[in-house]
Amino acid sequence: MSLIINNLNKCYGDVPVFSQVSLRVASGEFVAIVGESGVGKSTLLNCMAGLDSWDSGTVQLDGQDLGTLNDEQLARLRREKTGFVFQAFHVLPHLSVAQNVALPLMLLGQHDDRRVQAMLDAVGLTGLGERLPQQLSGGQLQRVAIARALVHRPMLLLADEPTGNLDPSTAARVMDALVEQTRQHGAAMVLVTHSVAAAKRADRVLTLTATGLVSYASDTQVAQSTHG
Repeated sequence: MSLIINNLNKCYGDVPVFSQVSLRVASGEFVAIVGESGVGKSTLLNCMAGLDSWDSGTVQLDGQDLGTLNDEQLARLRREKTGFVFQAFHVLPHLSVAQNVALPLMLLGQHDDRRVQAMLDAVGLTGLGERLPQQLSGGQLQRVAIARALVHRPMLLLADEPTGNLDPSTAARVMDALVEQTRQHGAAMVLVTHSVAAAKRADRVLTLTATGLVSYASDTQVAQSTHG
């Protein structure tokens, strides 16, 4: 599996968001993207999943050019090959924890209670599958979101500020679960974050600017790039 972005350009009307964005993410690789607020990090993440359109350039996932797929094909690609974790947990309040985690499998026409339970165990939620979301803490809800994102074993995990609503110690535990599970599943992960601590867990840290992605190596540069 590979995610290949080549010379991607995006505008909202006449206002450019970003341009000349190129990126290659290999299977099993963890890439963090940082940058100032409003530069288009979340928009870029949505383009990677085919949730947002772009003006020129290409996005390829597992050899498929997303720009050539229709809505039905894009939806199938997302169901089968991608997982999402967001700052807002997006759990369904009327479903139990286990039912929330099982949703990606249900969308694929699969039913595997053992895999759901294994994912709950893996993220530290053993015994909580029958609870409703409102009975869990914020950190626990984010771990539900991680389990749901990985239960169908996607090739690519996209995470948008997954620790943004959490206190530092809870955020660290959530990142532990996120990194451990993506490594174990061999999934590629792209993380958008303002958190220095989260970005430093990545194999590569890239800064999104108006004219492309820039690679920064030092902790000081990473810290500067996560502010704004």
